[in-house]
Amino acid sequence: MTTRTVDAEWRGGYQVEVVTEGRFRLRVDEPESVGGTDTGAQPTDYLLAAIASCFALALVHSARKRGQEPASVRVSVTGTYEGPRFSDIAIEIASPLSDGQAEQLIEAAQRVCYVTNTLRTPPRITVRHTRG
Repeated sequence: MTTRTVDAEWRGGYQVEVVTEGRFRLRVDEPESVGGTDTGAQPTDYLLAAIASCFALALVHSARKRGQEPASVRVSVTGTYEGPRFSDIAIEIASPLSDGQAEQLIEAAQRVCYVTNTLRTPPRITVRHTRG
């Protein structure tokens, strides 16, 4: 079993700085229309970005395992809000692959994409507080 940890620290207003495994920093904020300063992507944008990037990498990985190297792959992900959550998430892939090739690679990518697999079978979420 392997774990990954990211840390988020509130920076005032609706800004949060996220550090991933101590290496990469992400700024999270909310739009001005809801009280933020619009200096970073919203948390839900990062969720959609995680889906899009993971699925793109899963497609390329699946193609390479079959001895193929796609000339290009673009993945667009759209989330539909329903209350405080996404009720639907749509993934659209654009590539020069034939429909048959794309169908095979999409099927393979669905098996290895960590993010979409996590969302399909939601993990147990626990929350605890420590003094710090």
